[in-house]
Amino acid sequence: MNDLVCKFCGPFEAATREKTSGQNENDVLKRAHEIFYNNHKKKFNLEHAWKELRNDQKWCDLSTAKNKGNSKKRKGEYVAQSSGPQALETDRPIGVKAAKARRVKEKSVAEFESMWSIKQKDLAMKERLSNMSLLDSLITKKEPLADYEEVLKKKLITELLST
Repeated sequence: MNDLVCKFCGPFEAATREKTSGQNENDVLKRAHEIFYNNHKKKFNLEHAWKELRNDQKWCDLSTAKNKGNSKKRKGEYVAQSSGPQALETDRPIGVKAAKARRVKEKSVAEFESMWSIKQKDLAMKERLSNMSLLDSLITKKEPLADYEEVLKKKLITELLST
């Protein structure tokens, strides 16, 4: 049933493109039946199903995709893109696999960010401990400190007191 309805969408789109002034929806539908019969050599008898499904997103996207490719504008002309509510309605919803992949990606990014913040805190703590042990060795040194050691000692004291 799905296969036949899909096959009927093509002839209906062709009949819609062939529509002339003065033709109504019934004329277009009649022409679509003729095109379907010529293509498949059998009568389309699932019109009731097609009428229910023709406004579904799957077939609406099919017709808009075909119309976009047949633009008769010259290549150099500017064609404005619609950005209104109609453009949002024709976007297909995200699939199950893509949604799962997005969730996994978001989860892994969040995990990475949390691990990165833990690692930064760990590195800061290691640097602080290293500075404290260096300061401790400078303070406990029995012989007089050289000038650069005095400068380093004062710098470490101010850094450790400020954090």
